[in-house]
Amino acid sequence: NKNKIKWMILFLLITVISIVLDQWTKYLSIQNLQGKGAYSLINGVLELQFFSNTGIAWSMLEGQSLFILFIGIVFLAVILFFVIKLPEHKKFRLVYIFGGLLTGGAIGNMIDRIFRGGKVIDFLNFQFIDFPVFNIADIAVCVGTGLLFLYFILDTIKDLKARKKNISDKENGEVLISEGLVRMKERSVCVLLAK
Repeated sequence: NKNKIKWMILFLLITVISIVLDQWTKYLSIQNLQGKGAYSLINGVLELQFFSNTGIAWSMLEGQSLFILFIGIVFLAVILFFVIKLPEHKKFRLVYIFGGLLTGGAIGNMIDRIFRGGKVIDFLNFQFIDFPVFNIADIAVCVGTGLLFLYFILDTIKDLKARKKNISDKENGEVLISEGLVRMKERSVCVLLAK
């Protein structure tokens, strides 16, 4: 189907753009921040600071790079299977976009784990909250996941409302039919009595 191919190409394009942007900013981070102090972008709010880690957010699973990589590969396989099997329907088009962000971010961090000795390069640091240092891939994963989650919640609510309306319409139709049959019976009785 031409539409499915068009949306798959968009999915791949968003995935590739996310990967390229992530890897480019990590390269810049290595070149300009590694071994240096933090660089403040917004004083007291956001700074650039080189950081590498072998775990995930808040240093969870630290040193478990192979396990994290395995989970990442399984996760990517599930996403790709889901996107390939996605029905060609207008309502699913945003899933290609959000899925592309999620996939690009996941691959971006997997590239680090494979080619940087199991370490992921992070460089964005919020100073005003206790939040792990992160990167563009993390943003793509979080935004893609959040938007997919929001999309499916809103779509589920929309479907539930449509079903409720259909049930209500069906019940109203049955009531109207029942009332019509009662009226027809009343008329028949009146006609019989009139004879």
